[in-house]
Amino acid sequence: MSAIRQDAWSEEDDLILAEVTLRHIREGSTQLSAFEEVGERIGRTAAACGFRWNSCVRKKYEAAIQIAKAQRQKRNQMKKHASVLPGLATVSTVELEVGVPRSSEMAAEDTISIDAVIRYLRHWKNAYQDMTRQSRHMEKELQDTQEELDRLRQENERLSKQVNEVETDYRVVNDDYKALIQIMDRARKLAFLVEEDEENKARFKMDANGNLERIE
Repeated sequence: MSAIRQDAWSEEDDLILAEVTLRHIREGSTQLSAFEEVGERIGRTAAACGFRWNSCVRKKYEAAIQIAKAQRQKRNQMKKHASVLPGLATVSTVELEVGVPRSSEMAAEDTISIDAVIRYLRHWKNAYQDMTRQSRHMEKELQDTQEELDRLRQENERLSKQVNEVETDYRVVNDDYKALIQIMDRARKLAFLVEEDEENKARFKMDANGNLERIE
C-alpha cells in the first residue's frame, strides 16, 4: 500500500498524471484506473489524483483529451472491422495488444491529431479575438467611467466650494442680525429710561406773584 503524501504537487507529478490519464482514455480504460496507477507511481491516493486532475491538470490538456478520445474511437472502429473479418482478427488483436499500430491506422491517427490540433488552434484564435474585443470594450468603458468620475469629482468640488461660501455668508449675516438685535434692544431700553426720566422729572409753573410753584 502506498503512503499518503502531504507535500505539494510538482510539475513532474502533474506530467505523470496527465500522461497516464491520457493513455487510459486513449486505450478505452477508466479514469479511476488511471488515478490508481498514478497513485501507485507517485505515492498518493487515487482520490487525491482524481481531485488534482479535475481541479487543475485537466484544463491544460483539453486538446490532448479530445485527441485521445478520437484515437479511442478509431481503435474501437478498427476492432469492430477486425471482428467482421476473421482472417484479420488475430493480426489486429495482436497489433493492438502489443501497441504496434498498422501503417493505415497510424496515418488515420496522424490525420485525426492534425485536424484536432487545427480545430483547437482555430478555437483559441477565435477565443483570443473575442477576448481582445472584450478587453478593448472594457478599456473603453473604464476610460468613460474614469472621465465621468473626474467630471463628478470636479462638480463635487465646485458644489462644496459654493456650500462653504454660502455657509460663510450665512454666518456673517447671522452675526450682523444678532448685532442688530442687540442694538435695537439697547435702543429700546434707552428710550424706556428716557421716558421714565421725563415722567419723574419735577415740573414748575410761575404764580401770579412771580414765584415758581411745583406741579405734582
